[in-house]
Amino acid sequence: MRVDQTEPEVPEVPVGVVGRRVSCGGERATVRYVGPVPPTAGLWLGVEWDNPERGKHDGSHEGVRYFTCRHPKGGSFVRPVKVSFGVDYLTAVQQTYQINTEEVLSEEIFISSRKCEWANFKERSFESLPSVVLNCYEVNGPGTVGEIRKTTPNVQWLDLSASLLACWEDVAAISEQLDKLEGLQLSFNRLRLPSEPSAHCQAFHNLKVLALNDCELTWPQILECTPMWPQLEDLSLEKNNITELLRPEGVLQSLKCLDLSSNPLVQESLLSISALPSLENLNLSNTGLSVIRFEDAAPGCQTAMFPALKILTLKNNNITEWCVVDELAKLPCLVKLFCRGNRLLSSDGNPKTANQMLIAKLGQLVFLDNCQIKPEERRGAELDYIKMFGEEWLKAGGPTQPCTQFASQHPRYQKLIDKYGAPEEGELKKPEPFALKNQLLKISFVFPDDTGRKSFEKKLPASMVVQKVKGLLYRLLKIPAADLRLTYTTPKMEGTEFEIDGDLKTLQFYSIEDGDQVLVRWSTAMSM
Repeated sequence: MRVDQTEPEVPEVPVGVVGRRVSCGGERATVRYVGPVPPTAGLWLGVEWDNPERGKHDGSHEGVRYFTCRHPKGGSFVRPVKVSFGVDYLTAVQQTYQINTEEVLSEEIFISSRKCEWANFKERSFESLPSVVLNCYEVNGPGTVGEIRKTTPNVQWLDLSASLLACWEDVAAISEQLDKLEGLQLSFNRLRLPSEPSAHCQAFHNLKVLALNDCELTWPQILECTPMWPQLEDLSLEKNNITELLRPEGVLQSLKCLDLSSNPLVQESLLSISALPSLENLNLSNTGLSVIRFEDAAPGCQTAMFPALKILTLKNNNITEWCVVDELAKLPCLVKLFCRGNRLLSSDGNPKTANQMLIAKLGQLVFLDNCQIKPEERRGAELDYIKMFGEEWLKAGGPTQPCTQFASQHPRYQKLIDKYGAPEEGELKKPEPFALKNQLLKISFVFPDDTGRKSFEKKLPASMVVQKVKGLLYRLLKIPAADLRLTYTTPKMEGTEFEIDGDLKTLQFYSIEDGDQVLVRWSTAMSM
């Protein structure tokens, strides 16, 4: 701790400050201690930062422990005058909308997977507000009892992300006055769990959509809170501390959409949520997933698990085995799959062939990585699949006595034979690997942070590792390869930017295709 030699100002510290949320220097923290810290004079607040890199210690000073932190350097001592304890909901609404009413007319807000727009809000009337956006505003509580219901009675969508709310009781005190509230954004908060969750059921009785991204929550903590949300349909839990999933007993029965992306999941526990009866959309991106097994169903049959699942997102995981795709084929309702960023390779190493195999193996699929599968595309993929593995099929017994091992590796193969007929003898030859010229990708390199630098195109092999791409850029830009940060965009998913963060991985690994755009960035200081 740096000792403040100046005479400290005498601030007004709220009563019951321990446990309160504060902001200081643009960062959020929780007060863990109030009092003196000898040998310095005056009052100090011991705070635990949301961002542990902001801190100095673990709550101890010169051998004396004043409070504890989850991280070794997650704490600091600050003067009360340096922090803000925030304002109540109504004050925040008045400060935001009284001044900036015309500006917010064009705003859009995103809560989980749903987009909400301002609906013809033309007048300076808080009563007309259908949505209130107070993200990163220092809201600390409801304010005067009953005033929210009088002032903003028609709010359906509320964004209180990165607020200074300290507990679920404070959130409930706001939401219980918003009878029409359907969507609530609470990401980037640190909320104490309620002592009696069921007591707040009425406060969230209409809530359909809830976002709790980056809130340091575990799955048991989520389950502890679920009785508060009896009608919840859409729950976003991206980037929390969710590891092992447990079965939701009697809760989340109306849930249709669940986002668990960027959590370090114990993949064996995934089936714990497979009985959710209404779950249609599940996001498991960036969770380390490599294996999925539905052992209740034989190859080619349907599983009873995830009975309503239509959309599954598995981007940027560790899926390398085609048996995982065969397991996905057991899902009875799956029509949309996102799986970019997994290393599912065909024998010829061509990403387009791998996509054909995905289409052929998943007979009910309608969309793959946000692209609709056209009838002629499916027909071509399935016919090519028959030819690709026709020789193995014949060796395994062909139409007379197919081998059990072949059938388990290619559970749809016989159905495709029944659909199109067996391949001709001349079609059984395996396709030759693509020539190098056909593996070249035309890539545009652009520099979004350096508008004066002209973009350029290069033809690069799909097998080229990212390290060599950076080496090429170093020769052109004179920027050290270690300082470069690369992402890419594709016309197939406009508006989405994908990280390229593995130097030893190939362009093919990231599913970069001909015509994609690589965005090149670096720190301004690094280029000086």
